[in-house]
Amino acid sequence: MVQVIAHRGARSIAPENTLAAAKIAYQTGADLWETDINATCDGQLVLFHDETLLRCTNVLSRFPSRPSYLVKDFSLEDIQSLDAGSYFVDTDPFGQISAGSVTKKALSSFKRETIPTLEQGLLFTKKMNWKVNLELKDYSPVSKDLLVPDKTLDMIYHTRISLNRVVISSFNHDWLKIVMKKEPDIEVQALVGENDTDPLDFGDWAFSTYNVNAGLIDTEMINQLKARDKKINLFTVNDPKAFSRFASQGVDGIITDFPQLFAAGS
Repeated sequence: MVQVIAHRGARSIAPENTLAAAKIAYQTGADLWETDINATCDGQLVLFHDETLLRCTNVLSRFPSRPSYLVKDFSLEDIQSLDAGSYFVDTDPFGQISAGSVTKKALSSFKRETIPTLEQGLLFTKKMNWKVNLELKDYSPVSKDLLVPDKTLDMIYHTRISLNRVVISSFNHDWLKIVMKKEPDIEVQALVGENDTDPLDFGDWAFSTYNVNAGLIDTEMINQLKARDKKINLFTVNDPKAFSRFASQGVDGIITDFPQLFAAGS
């Protein structure tokens, strides 16, 4: 069976990378959820995808005169004061509110969502006896003293979550090699295909699992990966026909914004 991986939680029906999105993804029956690790100016790790806070928060109205809206230029205290849910209600990014797929009660609760810390995300995953894929975002370390892989491992150990409940992925393959060396009991997955137009580059084939841009892969490449005994997860697949086609071709996992369409519990 192909694994259903909830991309940034159930982001089509909840604000991405919030605990609400994680909870809803869990309720759909997704096998695990995927989220993003980003660093603040005071060296804390938060669950947030973008390099800036502009798309998914009210940072402009909360801090109208800031010279920068990069995540790395904000403290954890300032970041956790932001509203990370209202944008979803206001913009309906996947058209699921207008389609009637989100209840009024849920919409009301989203306006209280904040940006979670990595600790909060891990503790939620541990509490639910679930699994999480942590994508390490490389927006350059905020200082020589902060290395995102090390900080991530430290928090995993701090929360005492079972190591088999955590996957670490990244487009920065050097970071993944650091994780592999320091903690071989944590699975790593190499992301490939960040740019939608460049050819896929698998580098030195050092990893057992590759998370590949679904828009760039074809049947021949899937077969080549399988011939090398590699596991394959594809991002981001939202169309049911594409999901079925890739599943029939033997991929191991599908990263989707719509776990509610594909997960066994849905």
